[in-house]
Amino acid sequence: MTRQEERWGGPDGQAVLLAAGLADLAVSTLGTALGTVRGLLRRSDGAELAADAERELTARGRLVLDRYGAAPPAHLEILARRALDRQAGR
Repeated sequence: MTRQEERWGGPDGQAVLLAAGLADLAVSTLGTALGTVRGLLRRSDGAELAADAERELTARGRLVLDRYGAAPPAHLEILARRALDRQAGR
């Protein structure tokens, strides 16, 4: 094992490596996002682009709420309905 592997080999070392990797990813992503924002601000159709983005985000929000917002029927309620159906069928 090399000195570097010994240094970061334990659980604490792994946590430090993960945190450093996440920080590096966040910084590079932020840099890319800022470059994209600068490019968007230079466009002449900024108002139309913002309106399109708003419509897109609203549609995505509706999809997420439809997917996760409605609670599934209660398990005991389903069992009770099945039991009533069986009794009614007899």
